[in-house]
Amino acid sequence: MEIGVHTPPLADETLADALAYLDDLGVDTIEPGVGGHPGEDHLPRAEYLDDEDAQAEVRDLLDDHDMRISALATHNNPLHPDDERAEEADTELREAIRLADQLEVDVVTCFSGLPAGGPDDEVPNWITAPWPPEHADALEYQWEQAVDYWSDLAAFADDHGVDVAIEMHPNMLVYEPHGMARLREETNERVGANFDPSHLYWQGISVTDAIRYLGERDAIHHVHAKDTRIYEAMAREKGVLDTTAYDDEPNRSWLFRSVGYGHDESHWKDVVSTLRMVGYDGALSIEHEDSLTSSREGLEKAIELLERVVFETQPGEAYWAE
Repeated sequence: MEIGVHTPPLADETLADALAYLDDLGVDTIEPGVGGHPGEDHLPRAEYLDDEDAQAEVRDLLDDHDMRISALATHNNPLHPDDERAEEADTELREAIRLADQLEVDVVTCFSGLPAGGPDDEVPNWITAPWPPEHADALEYQWEQAVDYWSDLAAFADDHGVDVAIEMHPNMLVYEPHGMARLREETNERVGANFDPSHLYWQGISVTDAIRYLGERDAIHHVHAKDTRIYEAMAREKGVLDTTAYDDEPNRSWLFRSVGYGHDESHWKDVVSTLRMVGYDGALSIEHEDSLTSSREGLEKAIELLERVVFETQPGEAYWAE
């Protein structure tokens, strides 16, 4: 397994400086943004797409630090009811897939997107309950929109030999493992998960069970290393569907935390072991969104913990079982 970093927290540094910093910390892979919410500070699509010389420079820079790109990231909403916003997100995603193909990167990470609740609505609508009945109708409409879009996008990804790894995220249509499996089943095997446990913790989902469920379907294309801590005093009062601002930390029922600050080392050993059980031995890409620490300190503490829990070699023969 490899320790990686999703690079937006280092946006104030050039790609060369970011790679040098991460190399010194023992990082193996990077996941740069190429559009959408992660931005494109380290790998602007327009500068690298179809430009062999610029791509060669990136390859040389990665080689200098014995590093590779685990995935290109573009998180946005290609199912947005505003046609211009949907088209922009779709363009970002398709160009990211093309660029990944040209850079020989296997994966693009993204969101499923979220439609409106009906053809005349103007705002995306996250449906969390089937009643009153119009909500069930809205969800059926949303899945029709999603399957139509993602069937075409999945075929495009297959043409380019790139996997599309969807992060299960609140306020997106796919936010939990069963929805992830459904979208994969209704499109093709290029569609899978960017398995980010942070959004599953606060939903009450067992992360290791979710890994097994998706792993049985060969549906984990990439993994984020990101933690969450539930603060029970607040959760007991208002539950976990918390709309309190992320920077109002004392009043939130949960916060994204650096790896090890939501769950202890033994839990992360279980996560890594379960990933290996289902055949995933790729990157654990650290996504830092912990508002209680600086980006660099959060990254460094996450790297330090992951170095103790990842497997660096392949298992040998079970000689004791012979």
